[in-house]
Amino acid sequence: MQFIDQAEIEVEGGKGGDGIVAFRREKYVPAGGPAGGNGGRGGNVVFKAVEHLQTLLDFKYNHRFQAENGSRGGPNNRTGANGKDICIEVPCGTVIYDADTSEILQDLVESGQSFCIAKGGKGGLGNKHFLSNRNRAPEYALPGLPGEHFNLRLELKLLAQVGIIGLPNAGKSTLISAVSAAKPKVANYPFTTLIPNLGVVRKPTGDGTVFADIPGLIAGAHLGTGLGHDFLRHIERTRLLLHLIDVTDADPVANYHTIQQELQAYGRGLAQRPQILALNKIDAVDSEVVETVANELNLLSKIPVFKISAVAKTGLDSLLQSIWNSLDHLASQELETIDHIDNTVASAQFL
Repeated sequence: MQFIDQAEIEVEGGKGGDGIVAFRREKYVPAGGPAGGNGGRGGNVVFKAVEHLQTLLDFKYNHRFQAENGSRGGPNNRTGANGKDICIEVPCGTVIYDADTSEILQDLVESGQSFCIAKGGKGGLGNKHFLSNRNRAPEYALPGLPGEHFNLRLELKLLAQVGIIGLPNAGKSTLISAVSAAKPKVANYPFTTLIPNLGVVRKPTGDGTVFADIPGLIAGAHLGTGLGHDFLRHIERTRLLLHLIDVTDADPVANYHTIQQELQAYGRGLAQRPQILALNKIDAVDSEVVETVANELNLLSKIPVFKISAVAKTGLDSLLQSIWNSLDHLASQELETIDHIDNTVASAQFL
């Protein structure tokens, strides 16, 4: 399955049905008068977030979506049928932009969340509507109105709690395959991972946490160099970043700076996102080298540095436990913030 996380489409609500001009012609109704019905309403275009989709592949070849037009009115004051709505299913985490203004129209995060993007046009009025004391036989009706029209840009931002970042060949895919059931492509060359990979890691309590393996970043990623520019958006929603560093590289400390600079340059709060550092491939170098690099990174980052081997599955238990503790701490902070806001609002209402 191809991973498509951006698409441009055109949507249009259905046109309202036309009103008609008609008169009653019954045998025993000598002054029948106007009886033209109104047109039906045009259908709406509705987006709906669903869990079973993970990509915007459906929009690669289908770029235009139009709801059904309303039917024209009928004689004897019959209103035309409304046009059917069209429902467009998208993955959870899809952001809908106005392609002409770049304005965010909706962010569909939760499964089942829906949003009417383009309303159908109103049906035209039949000549019955224009009956008055001065005009007993109106011979005109109104056409239906066109539906709303938008050019849209869709962007998918993966929903994951933990984002695994690092330079190419740092071992991100190996790590996610070691701690989850995900089976990404693993090979000994840079840019093996060309698309983000998701894996569900089980907590000791049985709850699942979604990890995202983000394709390798390199210097200049925020400007479009390499693959990072295309996939940095996928870590915008993560609550915690796991920064993986290859200890066998010539200068692991410089690599740490490279990733931090890219997060800072990209913006959107990524540089301030809580991080956990992990030195990978410790089974391939001397322990003294590992300790030296770990100490340097600890002084720079002011956070603990975990020493692991994703291949040998060494040190993963302590790393995962730290991740669970960090997520629990973040969750408690969010609850405290919500409680504080609720108390503030309640106090304001009381005053």
